[in-house]
Amino acid sequence: MARALEDLRVIDFTTTIAGPHCTRLLADLGALVIKVEPPEGEMMRARPPRRDGASTSFGQLNAGKRSVVLDLKTPCGVEAAKRLVATADVVVENFRPGVMRRFGLDYEALKAVQPRIIYCAISGYGQSGPSAELPAYAPSIHAASGYDLAHLGYQGGSRRPDYCGIYIADVLSGTYAFGAILAALHHRERTGEGQLIDVSMLEAMLSLTLSEIQNAQFAVVPPSRPIFGPIATRDGYLNLSIASEKSFQSLAAACGNLQWLSDPRFARFDDRRAHWGELIDELELWSKERPSAEVQKIFDRYGVPSSPYRTVKEAMKDPQILHRRAFGEVKDTAGSFLALNPPFRLSATPAEVQPSVPELGEHTALFLAESGCGEEEIAALPDFPSRPS
Repeated sequence: MARALEDLRVIDFTTTIAGPHCTRLLADLGALVIKVEPPEGEMMRARPPRRDGASTSFGQLNAGKRSVVLDLKTPCGVEAAKRLVATADVVVENFRPGVMRRFGLDYEALKAVQPRIIYCAISGYGQSGPSAELPAYAPSIHAASGYDLAHLGYQGGSRRPDYCGIYIADVLSGTYAFGAILAALHHRERTGEGQLIDVSMLEAMLSLTLSEIQNAQFAVVPPSRPIFGPIATRDGYLNLSIASEKSFQSLAAACGNLQWLSDPRFARFDDRRAHWGELIDELELWSKERPSAEVQKIFDRYGVPSSPYRTVKEAMKDPQILHRRAFGEVKDTAGSFLALNPPFRLSATPAEVQPSVPELGEHTALFLAESGCGEEEIAALPDFPSRPS
């Protein structure tokens, strides 16, 4: 079955997570993604878990791509890169602003090579402005955006902030870049024009703080206890997410407290929010007498939005995840591993991780020859190891 983007050619100058996540989504939909790596290999090739020198962290972000090694610090490497771009539809990079310009591979330079090119630049703070050239990784962007403090449920104070160990800013900005590229392709289809896409990780993270952005502008009294927080059971905790009148009514029925529906502290949303701590105290008189599994079973029967707190390993075994075939098997030089498919399904075209990971420089000669480089030019490129040591 044909894939939705199988006639699309992408030159991928990206590294670490944000950019590779974007371009892997394009590859999952059938795009030919040519990943340009330095002679020592992209840094994620050295990240754990590694088996026999092969990184599954690299593999899950770069499955289905082709690997071409170029030294962009040399005129030969830059010229070869331009020849690749001349054959392409899309360029994606996530260097700090200014780096691609110093290479001679910025949007204006590549537009001269390929006028229809769609050039997507992902950076911490955007391509212009007072912070544009600052270094940025996901954890610092989490802090800069207000997400870390919002995640803790407050916007100030002296409590030591917690560490968010998941690189949300990378995945989110890569996903926004993926969507922006598809929009630019649609625009090019109508007009014939390429364009520059400027994705800011900081702004991507701010998009997660929907309520917090509004609360920062207007005086809002916080609830006495986090509304979407844990409730205690006899042997642990469950997450409870009551967001609608229907879910509140279901909760009252599930725990046998229908009097809540007429209680002046809880009957209306505003009053319920103000007295949320009292509501949870009363709920836990019931939930603490029962194990988590029993409480969850009751909540499921009554349609109460809730879930046990699980590890990722436990979530991967969820029957729903297995039913949807959410993971695909990927092979590299050391064996096989599971990688997540795109979290969407298309009824007419496949959307799934491709089954192999490129070795470093595996496709260099193929694509450089295709783009017009002669044998002598290819032979003049620096040698590189097949895999990082």
